[in-house]
Amino acid sequence: MTGFGKSVKEYPGKKITIEIKSLNSKQADIAVRIPASLRQHELEMRNVIADKLVRGKIDLSVSIESRSGEVSQKFNIPVMEAYKAQIQQAAAQLGVPEPGSDWLSMLMRFPDVFHVETVADADESEVNAAMEALGDALDALTSHRRAEGKKLEAFFTVRVNRIAELLSMVPKYEGERTARVRARMEEGLTKLSGIDYDRSRLEQEMFFYIEKFDINEEKQRLAQHLTYFLDTMQAPGAQGKKLGFIAQEMGREINTLGSKSNHSDMQRLVVQMKDELEQIKEQVLNVL
Repeated sequence: MTGFGKSVKEYPGKKITIEIKSLNSKQADIAVRIPASLRQHELEMRNVIADKLVRGKIDLSVSIESRSGEVSQKFNIPVMEAYKAQIQQAAAQLGVPEPGSDWLSMLMRFPDVFHVETVADADESEVNAAMEALGDALDALTSHRRAEGKKLEAFFTVRVNRIAELLSMVPKYEGERTARVRARMEEGLTKLSGIDYDRSRLEQEMFFYIEKFDINEEKQRLAQHLTYFLDTMQAPGAQGKKLGFIAQEMGREINTLGSKSNHSDMQRLVVQMKDELEQIKEQVLNVL
């Protein structure tokens, strides 16, 4: 969801510059800095942004530059004259010299020597120019987001395919794992000398024990989640939250594989799967 967009619009006497950037966030968190002349249109701008960008921590900055030579602050000459007269009167009464040629720098230190012109509301042409610039900036930001999205799509595809490759390596250890469990149980029984036991009952208990370590369902569900993740990336609209949920489900199945593996080589595969999945979880936050 990261991105940046900028647009500049010029119209008679003024130039409007709009910059907008977005960072990751679960909701639409919009902060705006706009001139007072456009303040009454802030809600309209927010609605346009929320509709276009859906979610993210979004910062909007709007500046209006005058090209006609006018300034918003002007010297308050009557106030400065009054200050000067008071200083001259005080100097005469106190018998001290006047400031001389440095009057201006002294008067600039006093309050109210600047007069701020009242900012009028933007007229229709200024509002239209601002909204057009906002649209262009949003288009630029969206384009930036799409470029980032293409990179993330390639990244996720590599990671998901890597997990699928590791999952395909699990079956070659399953037969060996079952044989090891059976051999370990039989070895333990041989150490119980002088104790008679029911062989058929032992077989039943062994099947029950081995069944607890069966991972076929976990493998199937993980494979389905991997396919679902890739399919969801191709779906239209904002799919970031859904991809995050799928990644969580993938994590559950991988964790269960690890707890049931009971085999060092399978556990190594699980660790590698977790490493790939963590990379996916870190970057899925960048998806809209």
